[in-house]
Amino acid sequence: MKTGAGIREHGATVIVAALSTLFASTLILGTGVMTAALDPDLIESSGTFRMVLLMVSAVFIVIALYVGAIVTANTFATIIAGRTRTIALLRLVGASSRKVRSRVAGEGLLMGALGAGIGWVLAELLILAAVTWGPGLGWLPAGREYPRFDPLTVGAVGVVALTTWAAAWAGSRRVGSVSPIAATGAAVELRPDAARGRTARTVWSIILIILGAVFLTLGLLLGMLTPLALLVAFFGGLLSFTGIALGAHIIMPPILRLTGTLLGQGPTGRLAAANAVRFPERSARSTIGLVIGVTLVTMFAVALETYGSMTQIAFESDPALAAALAETLAITTAVFTGLVGFSAIIAAVGMVNTLSLSVLQRTRELGLLRALGFTGGQVRRMVIAESCQMTLAALGFGLLLGVFYGWVAAQSLLGSQAGFAPPTIPWLVVSGIVVFGFILAVSAAVAPARRAIRVSPVAALAVD
Repeated sequence: MKTGAGIREHGATVIVAALSTLFASTLILGTGVMTAALDPDLIESSGTFRMVLLMVSAVFIVIALYVGAIVTANTFATIIAGRTRTIALLRLVGASSRKVRSRVAGEGLLMGALGAGIGWVLAELLILAAVTWGPGLGWLPAGREYPRFDPLTVGAVGVVALTTWAAAWAGSRRVGSVSPIAATGAAVELRPDAARGRTARTVWSIILIILGAVFLTLGLLLGMLTPLALLVAFFGGLLSFTGIALGAHIIMPPILRLTGTLLGQGPTGRLAAANAVRFPERSARSTIGLVIGVTLVTMFAVALETYGSMTQIAFESDPALAAALAETLAITTAVFTGLVGFSAIIAAVGMVNTLSLSVLQRTRELGLLRALGFTGGQVRRMVIAESCQMTLAALGFGLLLGVFYGWVAAQSLLGSQAGFAPPTIPWLVVSGIVVFGFILAVSAAVAPARRAIRVSPVAALAVD
């Protein structure tokens, strides 16, 4: 493997591992700093305070790891598609699929450990700067001893590295299906009929979605009786969304076809629309990460906004209490949106990397278009249009899921006090998500498209 190709392939893996570790370690260390900043009269109960903060932090850490694992698995699945010829040659000279998968997983562990180490160092530097300059700037009380290290952060480094290793192993599952005859080709993706033929994956996806729907329904019904119904709804959302992520190769192509009709009827638009659905696995990998990020941010924003509206209804007889709750909710919304937004950034990194790798692996295909008369500008517009199509599909689907999950969360928590209420949509947050999504789409496509069209048609057709 060439050094340049290796950097391009594993750059996102290192970044995702670094971001995940930075996020987890900062939350853990920040919890210790916040505990130390407590008023001395509350020190005796600070252990409980620290435990509550750690539990809240754990939720967001798990979300970040969940997103990071899916992004890493998709990245390695894309890498495997681009290494088809190399893997086939290894199989031809006697290497077993398990040995090749172990080698790929070893790359994941190495890159995960490297990224986790970088993230841990950044988190330590960030906390060191906070406790050094924070008291002088008035951010933290002066005269306190603030922790600069927590053994839990070492555990976070290990968890991120192992998660990356597991995601790399999962992403390389197609190694066993690569035959020696594939050595005559380059990147090989499953076509629609083959993707639909993955029966076990599809069946598990349907089972998880149905189970999730049952739990979500129970959460809504029980929400009219007790706030504890939120726990039931939480498991329903986790199961159903995992089913959606698992079945993305079936779910996303119809949505992509729908958004493809918006690209126009010119040759560039038609080719972009066709490319987005020609290989469902590739399209699913490129979009599902962004779907996760959009769903998470929208879900928390809608849940908190709807919760605020329902709180006003539940406590309309006590305006002072309702106003105090609204103020607290505004602060909570800002903090939670920032925390969940970090996971969305991880998902965005995954989309940019997956799209970049897929474009680079299609150099021969793009060279053929150039040989048939397409200009460099037309190829660039096609790649950008394809990226916009995928982004529009991911944004639309993610927003719908986020609004639904957020409404279910608020309804199951406060339905017993405020009754049935429609979802309240924070349009400012939604607008920000849409703008960010399309900036991401263009930026994700421009750089790899520029690199691809710099190669002459003759040289591109000779690429392995």
